Amino acid sequence: MKFGLAYNTAYYGTDPELMAAVARHAEECGFESFYTSEHIVMYPGAAAGPVQFPPDLAVADPLDCLAYIAAATSALLLGTAVLLLPYHHPVVLAKRLATIDLLSNGRMSLFSIGLGVLPGEADAVGVDFRTRGRRADEAIDVLRLLWGGDASGVSYQGEFFSLTAACSFPKPHDGRIPPIHVGGSSLAAARRAGRRGDGYFHGGRLTQAQREQQVAVMRAEAAAAGRDPAALEYTRWGQIDMTADEVGARESQGVTRLVVGPVSTELKDMRQEISAFARRVRLG
Repeated sequence: MKFGLAYNTAYYGTDPELMAAVARHAEECGFESFYTSEHIVMYPGAAAGPVQFPPDLAVADPLDCLAYIAAATSALLLGTAVLLLPYHHPVVLAKRLATIDLLSNGRMSLFSIGLGVLPGEADAVGVDFRTRGRRADEAIDVLRLLWGGDASGVSYQGEFFSLTAACSFPKPHDGRIPPIHVGGSSLAAARRAGRRGDGYFHGGRLTQAQREQQVAVMRAEAAAAGRDPAALEYTRWGQIDMTADEVGARESQGVTRLVVGPVSTELKDMRQEISAFARRVRLG
């Protein structure tokens, strides 16, 4: 089992010294990874089910935060939970992600994507909310195509994106194709993870039966696409007060990574929560 630390700037704030101190402490305690989240824009009345979002919610850019954390740490893998892929142009995004991966010596390894749930957010960036799933599928393909291309360029013709002999340099660290994990809480997300993802990051309030169904769908889709189902990682949200037995139960369900976040927003208390969790699950 691997463990990630979630840092949502909408909750913890945007103080760079606090963010770096928390990341360094997580690294010292043996955490594998550090995750940030994304909302591009807010607006009055924004809501996802019963959750209301204040229009002044301050969500810092996740990739800029990860670049900062990469410079403040030496081993933490960098992750998004999640980046709203349909609202980014994949040509620009390929360069940004490759640059972070290169400068961090290959730590941009837990790039996780989602579709977004706020129609007004899609409107603000000129994207038809109804097309976001198809856009995400194309964007994943374009990202990998650009990362793997050479000086002769790559071409692509899709519904939303079109490239002709496009060259994207520098390449990610060691010329690799960085993993792309799919986040979500629907059967469509599970299918996307199986067909195109390197793993599935569950979200939402689901029953255990629903989670098991979605993981089974992911692995079945991977097999149908000629991919190795066993190679796909399964990431879940957890709570920082979980016991070792509770963590063990998740592991027995096939979870390969748990992502938790401190409850406190004060550095001293955040450190104590992180340290206590690390001791309970015997990190490091």
